[in-house]
Amino acid sequence: MSRTRTRWRLGLTATALLVVSAVVPAPANAEDVTDYAITVDPATKGAKIDDTMYGVFFEDINRAADGGLYAELVQNRSFEYSTADNRSYTPLTSWAVGGTATALNDDGRLNARNRTYLSLGAASSVTNSGYNTGIRVEDGKKYDFSVWARADQAGTLTVSLTDAGGVLAEAHQVEVKGGWAKYKARFTATRTSTTGRLTVATDNSVALDMISLLPRDTYKGHGLRKDLAQKIAALDPGFVRFPGGCLVNTGSMQDYSEASNWERKRSYQWKDTIGPVEERATNSNFWGYNQSYGLGYYEYFQFSEDMGAMPLPVVPALVTGCGQNKAVVDDALLKRHIQDTLDLIEFANGPVTSEWGRKRAQMGHPKPFHLTHIEVGNEENLPNEFFARFTEFRTAIEAKYPDITIISNSGPDDSGSTFDTAWKLNRDANVDMVDEHYYNSTNWFLQNNDRYDSYDRNGPKVFLGEYASGGNTFKNALSEAAFMTGLERNADVVKLASYAPLLANEDAVQWRPDMIWFNNHVSWGSASYEVQKLFMTNVGDRVVPTTATSTPSVSGPISGAVGLSTWATTAAYDDVKVTGADGTALLSDDFSGDASQWTHTGGGSWAVQDGQYVQTDVAAENTMVSAGDPAWHDYDLHVKATKKSGKEGFLVAFGVKDTGNYYWWNLGGWNNTLNAVEQASDGGKSTLVSKAGSIETGRAYDIDVKVRGRQVTLYLDGQEWGGFTDSKPAEPFRQIVTKDAKTGDLIVKVVNAQAAQARTTIDLGRTKVNSKATVTTLAAAPDAVNSETATPVAPVRSTFTGVASKFTYTFPANSVTFLRIKKG
Repeated sequence: MSRTRTRWRLGLTATALLVVSAVVPAPANAEDVTDYAITVDPATKGAKIDDTMYGVFFEDINRAADGGLYAELVQNRSFEYSTADNRSYTPLTSWAVGGTATALNDDGRLNARNRTYLSLGAASSVTNSGYNTGIRVEDGKKYDFSVWARADQAGTLTVSLTDAGGVLAEAHQVEVKGGWAKYKARFTATRTSTTGRLTVATDNSVALDMISLLPRDTYKGHGLRKDLAQKIAALDPGFVRFPGGCLVNTGSMQDYSEASNWERKRSYQWKDTIGPVEERATNSNFWGYNQSYGLGYYEYFQFSEDMGAMPLPVVPALVTGCGQNKAVVDDALLKRHIQDTLDLIEFANGPVTSEWGRKRAQMGHPKPFHLTHIEVGNEENLPNEFFARFTEFRTAIEAKYPDITIISNSGPDDSGSTFDTAWKLNRDANVDMVDEHYYNSTNWFLQNNDRYDSYDRNGPKVFLGEYASGGNTFKNALSEAAFMTGLERNADVVKLASYAPLLANEDAVQWRPDMIWFNNHVSWGSASYEVQKLFMTNVGDRVVPTTATSTPSVSGPISGAVGLSTWATTAAYDDVKVTGADGTALLSDDFSGDASQWTHTGGGSWAVQDGQYVQTDVAAENTMVSAGDPAWHDYDLHVKATKKSGKEGFLVAFGVKDTGNYYWWNLGGWNNTLNAVEQASDGGKSTLVSKAGSIETGRAYDIDVKVRGRQVTLYLDGQEWGGFTDSKPAEPFRQIVTKDAKTGDLIVKVVNAQAAQARTTIDLGRTKVNSKATVTTLAAAPDAVNSETATPVAPVRSTFTGVASKFTYTFPANSVTFLRIKKG
């Protein structure tokens, strides 16, 4: 799809020559500088980069919608909160009652899909507390109040905005009489507050529903919270993926109707989310709260259009995931969902004379939204069952809409049996595009810059729909930036990429890390946001091939102490022995005495019982205890382990440096379905090798781990289970150069994810260039975290005047630097 976009367009003339440069060793007294060389090959054409290369993925997680991007200030406005959403919820959650108020679910309701309403007695009131600390209003700004009300006898509603300091706006009186009708008022705030309360009081008995307070000032007037929408728009996203994620492939696939007994725990289905807001369904959000669907598919399409981004919806494939992992067997239901998907395309693109195009027009948008891509399913762990259903969706869509790109997926991980099976199915069927997801450690991202170098250039394209390293520090962002240079280098294979999750309300976090954080009055971008913004707003049209020298290897053998842990399981350990490669006994503990050699750094409850070391808290996760010297290397570890109860098996750790850096053999993980080795790096984990398997309760297992250099071999009950070699360098110096086809300008993008400066010779051959370059730099301490009150990770713009066909630039330690160079 051709679109006008704001990018830094950079390039290089074809007259430059390839020059090979070598690393110049740093002086012995300059440990804080490492020397590199980048050499450009303009005679070779690199991959074309699409305008849609980078986008965003919006999922209603961390209260991203209600209380977040959706501008509604009243929480639980339609009294639909239920224990189906959260065990602590009632229809009056977030409401304080003065006098008599009863939530009713009967035939007096506003409409069939809005099941619950409030009966408010005479001389009574209800007060809403909003989100976070309260309802936020800003001095001089206008706020639109509305309510649906019914009164058998005429009565007066008094509506007021206050906080502990008093009145926030002039109160309004609304006369109510007769059947259900919508009543409105407008407030103008007289001062700013973040702790406001909205009160509706009545002098006579009245029924109320859909009590709403919306700021008049929203993003482009389309009902989205302005600061959040502006931060997303500032990324200049090429696409918006929506609505999930786990919201798509969890829960019931039935609709919200009497036939399903008004099922609350449903997958996200687009027809629930359009039309008048008071007639939209409610749903139990997978992440543990209620979602009102005030922000639905129409608003999603509108937001995408407002930003100039391609909409990319995801529809259920009738195979659940995210821990549920069931295939729905119901041909009629499958056919209904396939038809719903065809109807969705018509809603987005159909003429106003079509059924669903007319509904779009009735909502205020007669012109089509120009949908070009659609994704079926999300992270299904049952690849064969998923693909059988995906094929039926694909056949139907291609028959009616042959120009739509249909996206499949490869499961929830970057590797493993599910990933391999899914990719084979996708490859054999020659699908358009495959969505990959992975959340890994900083180390993994530094090691896997070349992940897509070996992908089949003629096979399905890749949509990297969800990825992030395990934290919000600048070190995390640096590792992601290093990885993104590899995405750009492989832009002929990786056509779309989006970091996830996008939004997080600081008081309602279900997942970390997140790109944009907020509360009820302010928002801020994480370090990863700044990296994403820098890449997304400076893409270029084509890759200019380069070569670069690498960092001298400093990796030695795998070293570290040993550890024991559990995850939602109780387990007993015995006969722990660590022996050096030369036969030296490093550790021996049969727990006939105490456990004084062990340090408890995790959760849970450990004690010596009957000559075993036992973890007894069945609910605790990551209960690590460790023993030994972090400098140990080249050793054999033996452990006897017995699962006593719980969901999983046990974990045996080695190479333990500290609480965030270690390896462990996870036996009976993932609800006792897999045995795998995971590496933790700065708290984030990545899977190195995995096999299907489970652990029996009450059975004693002999576990042996042999560590030699970077090679690890694992034995289960005396039989070799598998092994791995962790020899891939976590290269901290990565670069990419891209070109602007129109101007010939080029941009040199360099990531230096280490404590040393990178003094770099950049050779452009014989290209004539302007001596002045515009520089944008992100540089901070590795552990720097952006917050509401401080943004240590922020772009700094400067000018560099030493550009030539061959020049030297020193990139700061722990930095991402973009050099924009114009032709001479």
